Amino acid sequence: MIILGINAFHADASACLVRDGQLIAAAEEERFTRVKHWAGCPVQSVDYCLGAAGISLSDVDHLAINRDPQAHLIDKALYTFLKRPNWSTVRDRLRNVGKVRDIKAALAETKGLKPEDIRGQVHHIEHHLAHLGSAYFVSGFEEAAVASIDGFGDFVSTMVAKGQGIALTVLDSLLFPHSLGLFYLALTQYLGFPNYGDEYKVMGLAAYGEPEYLDALRGLVRLKGKGRFELNLGYFLHHSAGVSMTWDDGTPTIDRVYSDELLALLGPARAKDEPVNQRHMNVAASLQAMYEETAFHVLNDLYDRTRLKTLCLAGGCALNSVANGKLCQRTPFERLYVPPVGGDAGGAIGAALSVAARYGPGRELFHMDHAYWGPEYDSHYIETLLRRERPALDDERCLVRLVEDEGELVHEVARSIEQGLVTGWFQGRMEWGPRALGNRSILADPRRLDMKEILNLKIKRRESFRPFAPSVLREHVADWFETDDDVPFMMQVYHVREHRRATIPAVTHVDGTGRLQTVQQHTNPRYYRLIDTFRKLTGVPMVLNTSFNENEPVVCKPEEALACFLRTKMDVLVLGNFVISRMG
Repeated sequence: MIILGINAFHADASACLVRDGQLIAAAEEERFTRVKHWAGCPVQSVDYCLGAAGISLSDVDHLAINRDPQAHLIDKALYTFLKRPNWSTVRDRLRNVGKVRDIKAALAETKGLKPEDIRGQVHHIEHHLAHLGSAYFVSGFEEAAVASIDGFGDFVSTMVAKGQGIALTVLDSLLFPHSLGLFYLALTQYLGFPNYGDEYKVMGLAAYGEPEYLDALRGLVRLKGKGRFELNLGYFLHHSAGVSMTWDDGTPTIDRVYSDELLALLGPARAKDEPVNQRHMNVAASLQAMYEETAFHVLNDLYDRTRLKTLCLAGGCALNSVANGKLCQRTPFERLYVPPVGGDAGGAIGAALSVAARYGPGRELFHMDHAYWGPEYDSHYIETLLRRERPALDDERCLVRLVEDEGELVHEVARSIEQGLVTGWFQGRMEWGPRALGNRSILADPRRLDMKEILNLKIKRRESFRPFAPSVLREHVADWFETDDDVPFMMQVYHVREHRRATIPAVTHVDGTGRLQTVQQHTNPRYYRLIDTFRKLTGVPMVLNTSFNENEPVVCKPEEALACFLRTKMDVLVLGNFVISRMG
């Protein structure tokens, strides 16, 4: 049974392909279009997934999309009747819903086919059910509490459930207009970060502040019984003014969602280009504290409902790695699984596996313990590219060598990193999700005090307050971090042991934490061997790992990696077994 999973006409458009309950391929459309968070029909992602499986669209048995226009119709109608939101906003929503409903026609048009030429049955999986499935069905747990905390999808912001075997039982849902993701978005905009997905910047900024505005923010989010909460809607616009959103063939945009009452409460909003000051840092710290207070309120109640020690977490808020790192200390849960894509892109997998659980022949679903589901490129492809780009490489005085022995390759790269050289590392299949996890990464020495500044100014060209992450050999985590756990997808932040912090300043945040990735030999043998070689040279079992990009989506193809290398001050680029070095 072949299932094509799709997140379409929404931010982070994506596709995946599942065959007999096993994931074959998955990718986000932004990696192909080179537009961050690209929204629309994921044509190129679909093409990639079909190609990876060696099939055509006509071979697909089921099409699963992570939106259900029929979900909560009565609630939507009642809200529209009582609140009478802006008609233009309603019209835009209806137009978007129409595209979702006609997904077969949209795909057929891209292929020059008629809708009837696509024989696969279409399944509309409610947005948050897809989120739940994206975590639980790949967790490897036989049973678990499951939570999706998000902005909004199909009129729902939060959904909690219990997973047993291949069944999910929904326990409770929180409907529009109350949303923890929307609360975080409003304060992110207030702090002068207007772009879709900027919440992670505020999460990093929070470490520099103190939560002096926490009491004020408690007036925006009111905790209720049974794990529920409500927004004080006087501080927001989304419920009444008809906030405009665009989701068509480009970067998604969302108009301002906070009201002037927030300005009266907290003072003037920060302009986009205004310097960040201590007040902004304190607001960010207060926002993060309020988010954690509310999220743990939801999750503690979920534990009370299920009495299970295992938790699967999804939805856009699952990307809050700072809160994730505290979860097992602030709730009774003992084991946490967060998939590599907790947000909307991951809904493609959740939708596909929901269909697999419903219609598949067996009970077995796979355990996702790595994120390498994207395109890969062989040596011939890379060699052809380097031959074609020889003039540009000569202009930059670059030496190109083929190092076929893996031991020699990783030793040379580890030595370069030890010597302070910034290295682009492009290997194997591209990662699924927002984190570079050792196949599309820029690597550096975590021991260098100046490495943050070097990377931010010369390579990444981003805000100086944003931290960098360590990739750590799994068996050494307990020696360097206060929490010993599997973190394969860089979705948790833990405290670095105090006596180790001075040794690895480039990956230790201002509050003594690090957003680590644990690396195991069986999931990425070459990356593991590289880090282990660096350990043998330095005594430090980790490297600094940041995504291979420069204010763009993470690179997908060797062409994009080479272009990023040539236009930045990167010292070394490793494309498969080819090593490109600047000579001076």
